[in-house]
Amino acid sequence: MAQRVITSWLSDMDGVLVHDDQALPGAVDFVNRLREKERPFLLLTNNSLFTPQQLRERLLPSGLDVPVESIWTSALATADFLSAQSPGARAFTIGEEGLDVALEEAGITLTESKPDYVVLGENHTFSIEDLTTAVRLILDGARFVATNPDVTGPGPNGPTLATGAVASMITTATGRTPYFVGKPNPMMFRSALNRIDAHSENTAMVGDRMDTDIVAGIEAGLATFLVLTGSTAEEDLENFSFRPSKVVQGIGDLVDLI
Repeated sequence: MAQRVITSWLSDMDGVLVHDDQALPGAVDFVNRLREKERPFLLLTNNSLFTPQQLRERLLPSGLDVPVESIWTSALATADFLSAQSPGARAFTIGEEGLDVALEEAGITLTESKPDYVVLGENHTFSIEDLTTAVRLILDGARFVATNPDVTGPGPNGPTLATGAVASMITTATGRTPYFVGKPNPMMFRSALNRIDAHSENTAMVGDRMDTDIVAGIEAGLATFLVLTGSTAEEDLENFSFRPSKVVQGIGDLVDLI
């Protein structure tokens, strides 16, 4: 690590900066230091439900003042991917505002009529009608893309059904496996680097999950910091064949590195 000069930062949100909408110790100092030093940074989330503006508004009460342009969601990464693959494509979506707005702003037309893609994101009210439409469109030739592979997500009363689990239902019905854009696909990290005009050799990824944040950071060529305030405990490290660049107790331990 001493040989790498870190000038840009990527960070996960839940379990790193916030938990249950409360800022974790050191999180406010971390974001404020990034802004004071004018370091390029992005907060990455696999959550495709919300627009960056909505996420900014959700973070503000916790004391985290994050500019809209510093938030990168799996919906934005998916829109970036589709617009690069097929400019002006047509897509049928199962998702919420965060996904639909991202795609429309990227020039993707949302339609049920002969779409090029079926795009699946997080949704609080998955309907059998929408899933059936998706299955029929995929069988008719639409390509299948999903924002992220998470099978569950956090909810007020415990885990909730997430994109990966719903994607499995569609795969079972169609025999087609989706292309997942979000973490742990390093595609999301590369699009984030492009967004802030950063280089992998000078960028660090901070995350709380070895199986998404850290492995994708390693595959994208970034320095990686695992914080122990989220999903991965220190004793869990023995279950993985790869290692982060450094393990720290929390995000506050990284403030002095900025």
